[in-house]
Amino acid sequence: MRPASPSTARALNDRHALRLLQDEGPLTAARLKELTGLSRPSVADLVERLTEAGLVEVVGESGAQRRGPNAKVYGIVARRAHLAALDVRTDSARAVVADLLGRPLAEADLPVDAVDEAVALLEELAAGVGAEALHTVCVGAPGLVDPATGELRDTAGLPSWHPGLVAALQQRLPARILVENETNLAAVAERAEGACRDTDSFVLLWLGDGVGAAVLLDGKLRRGASGGAGEIGFLPVPGTGGLPSATGCDGGFHSLTGAAAVAALADRHGFAGPADAAVRAALAAGPPAKAFLNELAERIALGAAAVAAVLDPGCVVLGGHVGHAGGDPLAARVADRLAALTPVATAVRATALGDSAVLRGALLTARAAAQDAVFGG
Repeated sequence: MRPASPSTARALNDRHALRLLQDEGPLTAARLKELTGLSRPSVADLVERLTEAGLVEVVGESGAQRRGPNAKVYGIVARRAHLAALDVRTDSARAVVADLLGRPLAEADLPVDAVDEAVALLEELAAGVGAEALHTVCVGAPGLVDPATGELRDTAGLPSWHPGLVAALQQRLPARILVENETNLAAVAERAEGACRDTDSFVLLWLGDGVGAAVLLDGKLRRGASGGAGEIGFLPVPGTGGLPSATGCDGGFHSLTGAAAVAALADRHGFAGPADAAVRAALAAGPPAKAFLNELAERIALGAAAVAAVLDPGCVVLGGHVGHAGGDPLAARVADRLAALTPVATAVRATALGDSAVLRGALLTARAAAQDAVFGG
């Protein structure tokens, strides 16, 4: 293999230093020397290049007590680019604007009955924190995203304003617009900051108004040929009294574990109210709720068993507002039932981030894309 040219080596070193500043925070030149293994002159040249490029600046001085002046501390110029993340549900949308480091600067709910107003509010939100233009926007939404084009596909049961919002963002904003399935983004967040920081392979079961799954194997999201990997709501399972179809998941796993089905099950056991509230009430009730919680765990385990048999991910995370409400106690019940259904060893964990996982995953995705572009990746 031919050695890298000097210019290529410099580019690689620059990018490595920027990643260190991203992951470790502001650093002195001496600390950069330790972490990169470069010589002192090479680090000095690197810092000068990045400063002249507007990517790095002095953000303070080291507090070390020693003779002579304190060392300068360098950090990434976070205002170099701004980004936004959107969590778009069937009846609501929330946006956050952040700097290049992914630090949230402003957050707001967007109107869902007026697409133009939603885009205008996002523009105002960005302007309010000094962002003349957004660099990258990541939208998390229910439904299928075409892996070839990145477009949100028409999906039965979703409101028409979903694709309209994405189209309006693309037309109005001079930004790169990324679209990703909400469950996939939740998995990205759980891997980076939540329940799965210690593993590169897991499946996240999204248990909310809709039911879906995100497949992350060997550190990579697996979307499938058409973007349909993880459409577990359509999985045929016993106990539904029917079968799903190409146009609806009634009769599939959704009919057992969707929020409406969970609320109906809870009501039959004497716990009325929305699914997440009923699950929390049942957990607080102690022994009287055992039958409900065991039946719910058995339902969830059916889908988890199919996932384990086909993918053997080693870990299943219960996400969405039902998974969040159930927490570790529900996860433990599902694990017990799952162990009886499959010989494939599979840990079951509760989400650590809850509903905030989608917005956080969108922000992490936007940050990674913006940094790749700005840092020259």
